[in-house]
Amino acid sequence: MGSSTFLINTALLVFRSFRNEIFVITGKSVQVDLSFPLSIGLCKRLDICLWKYICLHMLGDNSTSETILDLARKLGVLRVRDLTSRGIHPEYLRRLCRQGMMVRIGRGLYMVADADISEHHTLAQTAKLIPQGIVCLLSALRFHDIGTQNPHEVWIALERSSARPRIEYPPLRIVRFSGRALTEGVEEHVIEGVTVKVTAPARTVADCFKYRNKIGLDVALEALKECRRNRRCKIDDLWHYAKLLRVANIMRPYLEAMSA
Repeated sequence: MGSSTFLINTALLVFRSFRNEIFVITGKSVQVDLSFPLSIGLCKRLDICLWKYICLHMLGDNSTSETILDLARKLGVLRVRDLTSRGIHPEYLRRLCRQGMMVRIGRGLYMVADADISEHHTLAQTAKLIPQGIVCLLSALRFHDIGTQNPHEVWIALERSSARPRIEYPPLRIVRFSGRALTEGVEEHVIEGVTVKVTAPARTVADCFKYRNKIGLDVALEALKECRRNRRCKIDDLWHYAKLLRVANIMRPYLEAMSA
């Protein structure tokens, strides 16, 4: 404790002399809590470079690094705010990346370098950034292994009145629903430790007919045929979601042909 206090006092005095900065130290002596982050009460103004130097070079950070790695393994995909909400400075995260122990997979998203990445990795990324989003349409078909679609964008459903998410990656295709059309027929799956909302197979097929002008009627028909052939859903469920989404008249001839 004494040596850390002495080093920080010295650093502050030298830096104050070099930059002509004025620091307000609380109390008669500086007391340092070795758990990061450093108390803001120590000074009124502190240059960011000095802050990083003190935190990363003068104070021990092995336990904090292990805490971050353990948290990343538990959550699967780690956000910067997952750390700041626990009082951990993001600089630790950047240092772990430089050491090759963690990797940046998107803006504000990180994973342990040796983590197992599934084929649905982008769905986990999206759910981490947009937890209220629901994976739907082509992305849901891919998740349920229905049909031959392999979209490069993540299709998600959002509340009609919600703002468009501002994220760079993964690329998104957004559709809007409200009320029961948004909440019914939604399942929860865990991908890479992240809870992901995905429309159920029957609901996904009905969605495809509703958005047939966007994705193509052939895609909707392929999904319907394969879903029934592989017994992924019941006819009654298809009728239910067809009525809910107001595409019963569109789906009727195909459903009746399958029932005959």
